[in-house]
Amino acid sequence: MTTPRTPEPGTRLPSVGTTIFTVMSALAAEKNAVNLGQGFPDFGCDPKLTQAVADAMAAGHNQYPPMPGVPALREAIAAKIEALYGRRYDPATEITITAGATQAIITTVLALVRPGDEVIVLEPCYDSYVPNIELAGAAVVRVPLTPGSFRPDFDRIAAALTPRTRMILINTPHNPSATVWTEGEMRRLEELLAPTDVFVISDEVYEHMVYDGARHESVARFPGLAARSVIVSSFGKTYHVTGWKVGYVAAPAPLTAEFRKVHQFNVFTVNTPMQHALAAYMADPAPYLELPAFYSAKRDLFAEGLARTRLKLLPSQGSYFQCVDISAVSDLHEAEFCQWLTAEIGVAAIPLSAFYGDGFDQRVVRFCYAKKDETLRAALERLARL
Repeated sequence: MTTPRTPEPGTRLPSVGTTIFTVMSALAAEKNAVNLGQGFPDFGCDPKLTQAVADAMAAGHNQYPPMPGVPALREAIAAKIEALYGRRYDPATEITITAGATQAIITTVLALVRPGDEVIVLEPCYDSYVPNIELAGAAVVRVPLTPGSFRPDFDRIAAALTPRTRMILINTPHNPSATVWTEGEMRRLEELLAPTDVFVISDEVYEHMVYDGARHESVARFPGLAARSVIVSSFGKTYHVTGWKVGYVAAPAPLTAEFRKVHQFNVFTVNTPMQHALAAYMADPAPYLELPAFYSAKRDLFAEGLARTRLKLLPSQGSYFQCVDISAVSDLHEAEFCQWLTAEIGVAAIPLSAFYGDGFDQRVVRFCYAKKDETLRAALERLARL
């Protein structure tokens, strides 16, 4: 009997392996460490939200919704964006519900980027950006944010623009550095792109997590950016339900039409009862308007404890991440330090080098403070050894 032959699959992503988040989470579990690596809460969402899902299911909302999403949810999103950022998106033609922000990003790239195009990413960046661009057959152009401050370097961005540039991806509040772009920086980008036909993906999943009296500068606030941008946001981040994988995009009608061409064959649509529940829950803006106070309290609790160690805190202006410089603690490279920290101290973190294509090591690691206060205190008790 002939042994069945398994065809050689080849690979579309030759440089992609197991992500650092999987590696560090597995090590944290093995060592019984407090996992401050992967960015998700260890606390529950508002019971009113889960009850709204149960109500939606009981009401019979269990079949396919419209491909772009439940109309009531799209209308609620349009109202929120207009109230916060002053731009009205048409719920019918300019807002689409997605299976999380990650699906929104890859769908946007596949819809708007052509083989041979160039796409600018600002490093360090979220780990899905580069594979998405490669799957579209485009060339990745890496432009580093300013080391140390992680602010955009517009001279370097300008130098990276060529006639082949099709798109730039921006992210504010920023993962992993926790920096927040200023109004001035957004206007610089608006001016820089004005004479071009470059599209923008604006990853705004942490839009409601901006601290110390600052405000989130959505591209929706800037007409020259809004006209060329696809805004991506996440209910998972906002409402502490990352496992639901529900997000949305907002974009001008011509861009939305192209997005939906891919979306309909990618996921088609997103689970119905969650959409109805989110639409009902959004009637009260308090849950997202109160997020800055909620998370800044956790940030401050964590920072006060870290201040008693030799780790040097970098500013955490937004998101739910805290970066620290490890130079005074260890001579190890970032990845080695995170493995040592997990195994010997019992706290898992993520090396910033994992967010760079070339593994650029600047002796900085990232913690996630979207955790119960008791989780943060348990981590701080262990980190006090540093």
